[in-house]
Amino acid sequence: MIATVAVARLWLERFRAIEALDLTLGRGLTVFTGANAQGKTSLLEAVAWVARGRSFRGVPDAALVQRGWDQAIVRAEIDHDDRRQLFEAELRAVGRNRVQLNRTTVNRRQDLHDLVRVTVFSPDDLDLVKAGPAHRREYLDDLLATLARRYAAARTDYERILKHRNALLRGGVRDATDRATLEVFDEQLISAATELVRGRLKLLDSLRPAVAAAYRDLVHDHDEVDIDIGYECEWSETPLTDVDPVAISEALRAALRRLAGREADRRLTLVGPHRDELHLTIDGLDARTHASQGEQRSLALALRLAGHRTVGALTGALPVLLLDDVFSELDRDRVDALVASLPPGQTLLTTAGALPESVHPERVLRVTNGKLCE
Repeated sequence: MIATVAVARLWLERFRAIEALDLTLGRGLTVFTGANAQGKTSLLEAVAWVARGRSFRGVPDAALVQRGWDQAIVRAEIDHDDRRQLFEAELRAVGRNRVQLNRTTVNRRQDLHDLVRVTVFSPDDLDLVKAGPAHRREYLDDLLATLARRYAAARTDYERILKHRNALLRGGVRDATDRATLEVFDEQLISAATELVRGRLKLLDSLRPAVAAAYRDLVHDHDEVDIDIGYECEWSETPLTDVDPVAISEALRAALRRLAGREADRRLTLVGPHRDELHLTIDGLDARTHASQGEQRSLALALRLAGHRTVGALTGALPVLLLDDVFSELDRDRVDALVASLPPGQTLLTTAGALPESVHPERVLRVTNGKLCE
């Protein structure tokens, strides 16, 4: 059974374009309309911050605080079936943020893992298909972090270890002390990388059929199109498909030994999931280089839809959908197909243009200079 999770109420002060806001939200579709640069995306960004502890637009927390102020306030009441919880945060321009859940201080972001999840659609999603592999790695790792605390921890640990190991390599491994330190980093990297790679491979087993199904729904093609996602790691001598952690660890350890000389020459870590790639294909052809713009956009939407559905299936609770001006980049057929494919649950949608006829919101709010009106 899928649980109902929704943001019931949202308060903002000095957050981005929003000076002050007290908004009650329904559990269906709410549309925020208005011209560009009026604060529509700020609303979605605040909801996403509650769920993720960071901006989905990739900006630092200090940029979320209005200029001239020391802090912004984000408060939200979250309904999980019949239980209501209160989230409160002070985002500071300088210094550490202060976060509370039900009036109790939260020191670790992972303690809020199950509070609320979000899936964000934006015009930049085309980069999932067209841009470099970092975008696809981030997509996969964001889903993993949403699914389980241990993957979020593994990602954080891996990034920290990678930073220290690269710093050591840049300085040169000159003596026995440096070599001993490198060996320690190697074992730490293997441990964190094994967890991360194993999680990616397991998630892909669920994502592949979900992406293929979502793509066929979006293009109204139920039989002919073959969508596939391959996992490629240049440091492995054979395709990596085994989710057995021992096998992954052994492959990583062998690669570190084999590429030690090249790493020393380049003074850079060449082994690990930070260099891996998701290879997207349509009918066996690389979607990045061979697909049309329309096919690429449909595949990007399918990746988001599939991620949303997979998270709901694996956690038992659908994320809140945040659709940021996605209709501006779609033709009418794709708009209608996307709307028909959206699962039930709370959805917050922004648009600068007229609403498509296929969209039937519970409520429409206009945003002007950071203020709302019916």
